[in-house]
Amino acid sequence: MSFSFKRFLPHLLVLIGFVVLSLAYFSPVLQGKKIFQSDIMHYIGMAQQQKEFAKATGEETYWTNSAFGGMPTYQLGAKYPHNYIKKLDLTLRFLPRPADYLFLYFIGFYILLLSLKVDFKLAALGALAFGFSTYLIIILGVGHNSKAHAIAYMPLVLSGIILTFRKKYIVGFLLTTVALGLEIVANHFQMTYYLLLLVIVLGIAYLIDAYRKKVLPHFFKSVGLLAVAAILAVGLNATNIMATQEYVKESTRGKSELTINPDGSPKEVSTGLSKDYITEYSYGFAETFNLYIPKFMGGGNSEDIGKDSETYKTYVNMGASPIEALEVSKNAPMYWGDQPIVEAPAYVGAVIIFLFVLGLFLVKGRLKWWLVGGTILSLLLSYGKNLGILTDFFIDYVPLYNKFRAVTSIQVILELCIPILGIFALVRLFNDFQKDEEKLKALRNTVIITGGLCLVFLLFKSTLFDFKSPNDQGIPEPLLDAIIKDRKALFTTDTIRTLILVLLSAGTVYFFLKKKLSETLVVVVFAALILFDLVSVDKQYVNNDKFVSALQVDKPYQPTSADKEILKDDGHFRVLDMSTDGQRKPGRAAYFHNSLFGYHAAKLGRYNELMEFHIYNNNMNVLNMLNTKYIIAEDQGRIFPYTNTDANGNAWFVSKLKQLSNANAEIKALDSLDTKSVAVTTMSEFSSKPETVRYEADSTAFIQLKEFKPNYLKYESNNPNDGFAVFSEIYYDNGWNAYIDGELKQHIRVNYVLRGMEVPKGNHTIEFKFEPEVVETGSTIALASSAVLGILLLLGIFYTFKKKDN
Repeated sequence: MSFSFKRFLPHLLVLIGFVVLSLAYFSPVLQGKKIFQSDIMHYIGMAQQQKEFAKATGEETYWTNSAFGGMPTYQLGAKYPHNYIKKLDLTLRFLPRPADYLFLYFIGFYILLLSLKVDFKLAALGALAFGFSTYLIIILGVGHNSKAHAIAYMPLVLSGIILTFRKKYIVGFLLTTVALGLEIVANHFQMTYYLLLLVIVLGIAYLIDAYRKKVLPHFFKSVGLLAVAAILAVGLNATNIMATQEYVKESTRGKSELTINPDGSPKEVSTGLSKDYITEYSYGFAETFNLYIPKFMGGGNSEDIGKDSETYKTYVNMGASPIEALEVSKNAPMYWGDQPIVEAPAYVGAVIIFLFVLGLFLVKGRLKWWLVGGTILSLLLSYGKNLGILTDFFIDYVPLYNKFRAVTSIQVILELCIPILGIFALVRLFNDFQKDEEKLKALRNTVIITGGLCLVFLLFKSTLFDFKSPNDQGIPEPLLDAIIKDRKALFTTDTIRTLILVLLSAGTVYFFLKKKLSETLVVVVFAALILFDLVSVDKQYVNNDKFVSALQVDKPYQPTSADKEILKDDGHFRVLDMSTDGQRKPGRAAYFHNSLFGYHAAKLGRYNELMEFHIYNNNMNVLNMLNTKYIIAEDQGRIFPYTNTDANGNAWFVSKLKQLSNANAEIKALDSLDTKSVAVTTMSEFSSKPETVRYEADSTAFIQLKEFKPNYLKYESNNPNDGFAVFSEIYYDNGWNAYIDGELKQHIRVNYVLRGMEVPKGNHTIEFKFEPEVVETGSTIALASSAVLGILLLLGIFYTFKKKDN
């Protein structure tokens, strides 16, 4: 037992060190503060209704009315029965947010390097290089939590795969299952998809190696085990995956039935996102060097360059007050690349890239080619529209690639690969597989490449670059000249910084080879260099100033006088927030009301099209059919609620139902449709009836909403004739069921997004219940998968101990 503890003790100390570092970087969490994340602020607004419902009833609703007229909560933090892998995830994230994600970065990468048989000291060093990579810290600053969550589990998944290929079949299989289950729990399928691309590159490397070594049976056995692990991991997350798959077809990620744009021009036909939307954020070729020199392209769109900057001085000379000039210099547009918005450079680190280049000369075999292949693929795909041949091929022919936007995000792969190869450069440096002369030659070549690149940039910067941005339009010439000078100054300063770090790194390796430094001291020096290199850049963008009181994060919105006035009305209706603050914070209205707008990357596709064609153009007929009772307006800074007395209400009987030929005709019909008396549809259920079905109208007929919850609506109707009712609720066939007097009845989609159904004459109770079968089915599969995994874990432990006893 003592021997086992001694073996575990170094790892325990490393684990404690990771906890300390995570808390130290985000030290305000120890004071009970929370990081202010803009995306999370929007999410809180979107999810407020479902949270309040769960708190009040103890039940989970899978539908919310608070945003975009109504939508499923599958991508809004919905909680599912028997989701035990989520409970494990919450256990692992025991630190306060966002320190929990930084800890996961560290521990996942540490385990990955251990699975590659790297000494624990170097594994810890690699974890620091990965965890403090600037992009991984930046996404925590802006609130891309699910992205950070998924990235953090990537190394753990790779660990299980690598252990399996190393013939550690039981441990590898179980670790892959659990790690992949956790990866899917993070619910960022774009990151998981990118991980799959890297795994394919890894698999190709192992296949070629197995063929050369004539061990193909082992390779296919490993692949078979990993396939079973993947199936089981998917089963653990069955509910979320099935619900997402069902929803994505109806979302903006699915195929649209429209073939026209709002202006009438032909629409690009696609089963996913448009190419322009996918490649809006495309990495520039020159921007590549941001990975190596932090402010090679100025940093972010808003940089604090201080009073000593040319921008500040010029602004004062142009007549601005010192206070105004200081405000401008604190938010100076230093970024001069092609992307619309950049928060910060995707800086991997001068020190780790120096080691990566050294690894290109020292490391041999499948590991090197896997990492180099992953790095190159990641970089090339991040260029997006700037490398259209490759990007168009992936969009058109690679399954699911067209479902994701912001192609620059794929650089997470190179941010994973580069530190691994960099650490293996030190592994090769410390072992005796190569002579010192070869290592010195590799060092010399590395210095020539990395240091020489810096010298070229310093000597020829004005020849190579003009430091101008496409976003500079409209800036006065004197001020633009000053901004360009400041961009050059940042470029020069950071290039010199990188050169110094390269020389310090090279000196450390050189003195080790000359027997002047021990291995342990080399690790300590590189740890110090990496921490200084990365943390000093990270802190410029994510620091203690980002933290505020917990109350400000948990309740980011305060009701305005308009909100307070509307909240006095306890009815069921929708609100259109047209105020400046409402447009700037699209999740704000959803926090208090049932809003027409919101903040979500995958809205219901038809509703998004309705917004583009009609809501953005303030088509009052459409606003009325959505029961928009209040419009929050603004006049000279005063915010007030306008009561729309023409809103159609919760439900109404129409006198005509028109059958239209296609989606184009249906959405165009809403231009001038009298939604109070006429409804239109394209659903085939009415194809056997006349083109226009007429219903006898009666002034005494009514239909009233009596009870409403996010997932339940109850109406009472009275009509002396058979009629057709339109409900101001969003149609979603995969879960909403309609009942008349307790009997399930068919309802259809009308007016492009709403619900409608025939109601027989007389008095009736009409109910709508959100009863998604996908949740029940998925939960059953998740329970069975969890039971299977539990049994396999027990058998694995039993087998391991029995093997040790033997």
